[in-house]
Amino acid sequence: MPQTSASTAIITDSTAYLPRSLVADNDIRVVPLQVVIGGTAYDEGSEASAATVAQALRSWTPVSTSRPGPFAFLSAYEQAAEEGADGIVSIHLSADMSGTYESAVLAAKDAPVPVRVVDSRSLGMGLGYAVVTAAQLAASGAGVDDVATAAEKRAASSKTVFYVDTLEYLRRGGRIGAAAAFLGSALAVKPLLHLVDGHIEPLEKVRTAARAISRLEEVAVGHAGDAEVDIAVHHLVNRDRADALAERLRDRVPRLGQLQISEVGAVVGAHVGPGMLAVVVAPR
Repeated sequence: MPQTSASTAIITDSTAYLPRSLVADNDIRVVPLQVVIGGTAYDEGSEASAATVAQALRSWTPVSTSRPGPFAFLSAYEQAAEEGADGIVSIHLSADMSGTYESAVLAAKDAPVPVRVVDSRSLGMGLGYAVVTAAQLAASGAGVDDVATAAEKRAASSKTVFYVDTLEYLRRGGRIGAAAAFLGSALAVKPLLHLVDGHIEPLEKVRTAARAISRLEEVAVGHAGDAEVDIAVHHLVNRDRADALAERLRDRVPRLGQLQISEVGAVVGAHVGPGMLAVVVAPR
């Protein structure tokens, strides 16, 4: 992994779904969550693919997810210190969705250098863009507190909206929250959801998948406005629709910076199910 002159190391978890190039170029360390398929645990990103999870869900094979234990984070913190870091910023998915943040906080108490643990209140590239911002600032020589503050601000300004074919997988995983109100709707209803302060909340419900994706596009364009933004389009076994949506956003967002298209990994995939489509808009 390339080394920089920065003394502040950046650590995140696998639910950021950062492209490998961004991880390598910015010297970011990633601690994997685990997905449990049919009783066997796999590290996200290296041992279990999103396609594997999608197939398991379709066949009703039991699928669950598991946070990293404190030891996994402590090992990452110790390695960063051994490689020259004198401070660490550890940035993770919403604490309301996972115990990952809690594990990182516990590990930070025993770390050999100071660690600031940041609850992004987000996930996917809503988390990922905050991590990249932190890494770029750290590379310029900024200290732990400034880096952590920048990550918190970037995450807080981001908007994540997503469409799922069914709420069943969110219900099974206990991540549905206030969106449970949609469960009483007609089966034909397609839910549009968003993240609000780390929670999944209902945004609106429409009658068809095409209409839901159209509304997803409109919400993203509206949030981008005239600001300079980065956008990520996430999907699960829905690449054609993701590509088409990304191209429309490229045409419609006037001050678009980076545009990423990526499939979510096994952990988020286990909760949203095949067909999911999401947009993350992150003002710079």
